[in-house]
Amino acid sequence: MHIPTTTPAVPVRYASKWGLWLVLMLVATLSDNAWADHQVDPALEPLIRRALAEGECFEDRFDREVWFTAMEPKLKRLVKDPDERREILEHVQCEAKRQRLPAPLVMAVIDVESQFNRWAVSSAGAVGLMQVMPFWPRKLGMENSQLVKIPHNIHIGCTILKYYLERENGNYTKALARYNGSTGRRNYSDKVLIRLADRWRFK
Repeated sequence: MHIPTTTPAVPVRYASKWGLWLVLMLVATLSDNAWADHQVDPALEPLIRRALAEGECFEDRFDREVWFTAMEPKLKRLVKDPDERREILEHVQCEAKRQRLPAPLVMAVIDVESQFNRWAVSSAGAVGLMQVMPFWPRKLGMENSQLVKIPHNIHIGCTILKYYLERENGNYTKALARYNGSTGRRNYSDKVLIRLADRWRFK
């Protein structure tokens, strides 16, 4: 999630993965005080723990083929590695179904948050595809490096998104604003919804 400022937070791309580990360690130590207003609702932790404890989900083969046929060509423009594309699409579809989220909405959130760069780190210290705040590994007993792993990041990000959608009674605009940490503003929500309609609509 990005800290609302006059200019949008831009994910940082690192030439060295070692540089990312160093940044992750730093932001993890600073995050509790510096970004204490993001993703800290007490109700989120048990939900995320429960989500991470769930086993692998298995998709209907036909549904999977339809999803990949529709989405893989769109994602190819943004993610060049075929194995990474497959992993993203599998976990988005699986997690969206598990959490009863619209999978295209998850794709739009990832697109806006990180442009599908799993190494992205925002100015707020949020990490990975869905820009998960870096205090979560310590709370959940995970390694900091797990936030850049596709399954973990999508698992946690979808759980947070689902929670805010339920909290806002299905209102996408308000839920997305909470997800981004920009409650009361429409810029981020509108950007995600436009991206959903223009790029990730599932026909």
